[in-house]
Amino acid sequence: MTATVPVVAGPRRFRNSTALVEHADPVWQRAADNGLIGIEVDHESNNRLVVPGTGHTFVNMCSCSYLGLNRHPAIIEGTVRALRDTGTIELMTSTTRIRPSLQARLETELGDLFGAHILLSTTCSTISAGILPLLASGHLAPGGPRVMIFDRHCHFSMNYVKAICAEESLVLTCDHNDLDFIADACRRYGSVAYVADGAYSMGGAAALDGLLELRERYGLYLFLDDSHSLSIVGERGEGFVRSHTEVDPLTTIVTSLGKGFGSGGGVAMLSSGRQAEFLARHGGPLGWSQNMSVPTIGAALASAAIHRSPELGELQAGLRANLDYFDSLLPTPLAGNGLPVRRVNVGDADLAVRMSAELFRRGFYSSAVFFPIVPRGEAGLRVMIRADMTREDLATFTSHVKELTA
Repeated sequence: MTATVPVVAGPRRFRNSTALVEHADPVWQRAADNGLIGIEVDHESNNRLVVPGTGHTFVNMCSCSYLGLNRHPAIIEGTVRALRDTGTIELMTSTTRIRPSLQARLETELGDLFGAHILLSTTCSTISAGILPLLASGHLAPGGPRVMIFDRHCHFSMNYVKAICAEESLVLTCDHNDLDFIADACRRYGSVAYVADGAYSMGGAAALDGLLELRERYGLYLFLDDSHSLSIVGERGEGFVRSHTEVDPLTTIVTSLGKGFGSGGGVAMLSSGRQAEFLARHGGPLGWSQNMSVPTIGAALASAAIHRSPELGELQAGLRANLDYFDSLLPTPLAGNGLPVRRVNVGDADLAVRMSAELFRRGFYSSAVFFPIVPRGEAGLRVMIRADMTREDLATFTSHVKELTA
């Protein structure tokens, strides 16, 4: 069994954060020096971004719009229609007090689409920040305060809340997908929650079958961020986790509408309306944050309509075909997993930055990733495959990568 890494106080966390910044900042600076950060562009399409002034054009290989819905005409029209119908950008009021009827309509639409009670907020990060402390304190399910196990690879938006959770209960970190560790903690502590991604931003997925078994056997609470699989997995685009399990009283799925869904905002899929009401009132930033903006709601309603149409299946098929094509040209350890994130590992952070800079010069932006984004020694390039990429662009990009890694 692997050793635990407790995170039990704010000061310790911030000392660790300082060490991470001191280690990573020189690499970030080299990325900035190579023109890889803060790039200003005009958007002609996801496959043609233009840098004003220089006229340099490039393909965005890091867009999370996995189905290309961020520029779908129906979604753009839905945004404009919502603005015209309401006559405002947003209410500028806490969503706990007053919310637009358009937002209530979106909650109903998404609830029917995904088969869950829906809680909306401005971002997925806001939802995690609001829910996790209440989960740690024992307010979301019977059993009192829950020992919180964070997967070592879970997204920073959840890791960031560890110090707050530690004021309510014991917080532990486990190695990635370490089911033995989680099972042992369930036997030892009784009331446990596991915090992780469903589909990970750096690729791969949660060990879902094993986690569902632990939920059944020990009452393990699952809090899973599935932002990188929404829309691309499931008959209605419900995502990797939701397509494999019901949202029951021991499961919360949070997800972003700002990736495959093509709009913006965050969603929590919950087991009951009572749970949603409780969180809206007591979930910290869920209560004091503003309402979702009207344009965002309009875009989401238009996307929901696409998710009910045959077009969703066509877009998903296009994404799968591009994934298969990319994997055939440039096999990686993540090939064939059905999810859109790929990583080309080169090991050295400086080499990853230099490769990213050269690819950008050749017309492709693929972000260099390095510690602490990925473990030490696993620096490389992150690539997101989309349904709207052309075979020609994929072939050209992979040929450049193979040449640079030869």
